Amino acid sequence: MDRKRKIIFRFTIGFFCVLSVHFVNAQGGFKWPEDPEKRSAAEERNAVYNDYVKQGQFENAVEPHAWLLENTPDLNKAIYINGAKIYENLAEKETNAQKKIEYQEKALDMYDRRIKYFNEEGKVLNRQAITAYKYWKDNTGKYIQLIEILEKVFRLNKSETLEENIVAFMDIIRRYKQSGGSITDEKIFAYYFELDEVLEAKLNAEKNTDNIKKIEKISGTVDDILTSIVKVNCEFIEKNFGDKLKTDPNNVQSAKKLFKILVAGKCNESPLYLISLKVIQKAQPSVDFALIIAKELATENKITEALEYYNSALSLANEKNDKQKVSDIYLDLAKVYKKKEDKVTAREYARKSISAHTSNETEAYTFIGNLYLSSYNECREGKSKVKDRAVFIAAYEMYKKAGNKEEMQKTRKQFPSVEEIFNEGLKEKDMVSIGCWIDTQILIQVRDDE
Repeated sequence: MDRKRKIIFRFTIGFFCVLSVHFVNAQGGFKWPEDPEKRSAAEERNAVYNDYVKQGQFENAVEPHAWLLENTPDLNKAIYINGAKIYENLAEKETNAQKKIEYQEKALDMYDRRIKYFNEEGKVLNRQAITAYKYWKDNTGKYIQLIEILEKVFRLNKSETLEENIVAFMDIIRRYKQSGGSITDEKIFAYYFELDEVLEAKLNAEKNTDNIKKIEKISGTVDDILTSIVKVNCEFIEKNFGDKLKTDPNNVQSAKKLFKILVAGKCNESPLYLISLKVIQKAQPSVDFALIIAKELATENKITEALEYYNSALSLANEKNDKQKVSDIYLDLAKVYKKKEDKVTAREYARKSISAHTSNETEAYTFIGNLYLSSYNECREGKSKVKDRAVFIAAYEMYKKAGNKEEMQKTRKQFPSVEEIFNEGLKEKDMVSIGCWIDTQILIQVRDDE
């Protein structure tokens, strides 16, 4: 391209850049200098530096951009948004350590200047904190400053706090403590609860499944960091966090926080564990929480109360048409009734478990087989060895349906012998009745050693 064409080309590009700037100005948002000459210089530099940014020529963008910062600091917030972009890119590519730090500081300064001239402190700090964490997370001398920034971010943004800052906050607390920083466990818990409250608000407001999973993953990360830096002592939790729930037993938020800490500390034997769960379940009924409560109560032999929660869980699972969960609950109920020595009802629920979903067939049929097997002494009349030993055949048939070959083999050894069958005027494949609670009929079978 000859010199004349180059001049025409540059003039054309410049003309359209200036034209675009005038168009933006006409739309509003730019505060151009009143002096015509200074305005022209500002428009030109604004067009030039923007062009360099678009092309990724960040070094070339520095000079015209710096002129705008000095001469038109309140021109438009875009000069600070783009300024952060310029210096963050330069810092990333810079190999000289000192120069890299200078670029990083200038990048962070763009956020401060934007706040100075255009406010939006919460929104801007939300972004600045991400960059500050990236630059300072390995710099122990910056930890206090970074914690202060993040504290302010949460105070100003609350549930609008970016997820990256939630993890960053907990991580920088971890780094600060592990580097010898002076911070108490109580203070760490206070920070943790603040973050947890933000995450809870985000979850309650979120509808997108993928976003919900993301927030839950972040919550798990925050929990993991907490337990890595604080020795979660159950006695400490009860002393410092239990009173609030006891004095305000309907405070769901307090219950959730307490439950989360108890789980992190493996404090499921604490009285507060069930108390917090019940508060949550009452306010926000769920199948899983109802089951946790039911199982805990059953373990404590509080069977009547346990059954209330099992039935609640069953009702909720049926509402959701979750057949797998329904089957699981029926099987749990079978075990509870076995504990109550109500074998008839235990068998009934085991059968319901099988009907609800095939996934529990092996366990449920084995369960019924065990019920039969354990009832030999209870159900034997002592009048007929064949009829008494028919209990083992009944158990065997259940193990057979379960596909439990090991129990089938053991139980078959308890079948009546050929001689015992013959002496009672019976023969193999005759039908005999089993009384007692089992109350069924079974075909006579001979034990293996015959």
